[in-house]
Amino acid sequence: MKTLFLISAIVWCSFSVAYGQHLKSVGGHEHNPYYSNTDTRKLNVSNAEWKKILSPALYATAREQATEKPFTGQYWNKDAKGTYYCAVCGNMLFKSDAKFSSTCGWPSFFEPVRKNSVIYRSDSSYGMDRTEVLCARCGSHLGHIFDDGPAPTHKRFCMNSISLDFQPD
Repeated sequence: MKTLFLISAIVWCSFSVAYGQHLKSVGGHEHNPYYSNTDTRKLNVSNAEWKKILSPALYATAREQATEKPFTGQYWNKDAKGTYYCAVCGNMLFKSDAKFSSTCGWPSFFEPVRKNSVIYRSDSSYGMDRTEVLCARCGSHLGHIFDDGPAPTHKRFCMNSISLDFQPD
């Protein structure tokens, strides 16, 4: 009986450690069945479904085009080397090598990691004509693009930190 208990305890501990490592690897997205850093297939998920999965703050920004206040997001002044992913679906978006300090208060990049990582849409909200940047995989709002960035593209992808996940190299 003691042997069976000992074997069960060892198996349970092994499972707990492995599951804990899995949760660390998905970065708290264990309740989001659509989150993947490797799957690039386009998603067709309703806003009602996203609302059940995402935090209220992420839902407001990613699905309702809210904007976080400048200088408040966790990545606006981050210098670490790594990769930025869509916080909603895990799609790879930007490398830290393309990040620059724009002093606007939001994380800014001069190019996406792949041209097909993001899509664009006209945005004339708040009396301004801008170009909205969305995740190409899930269609979530990331931020806006402007023509005042550095070489080589002279573009500034001005993103909301909450719409991004960062994984260090």
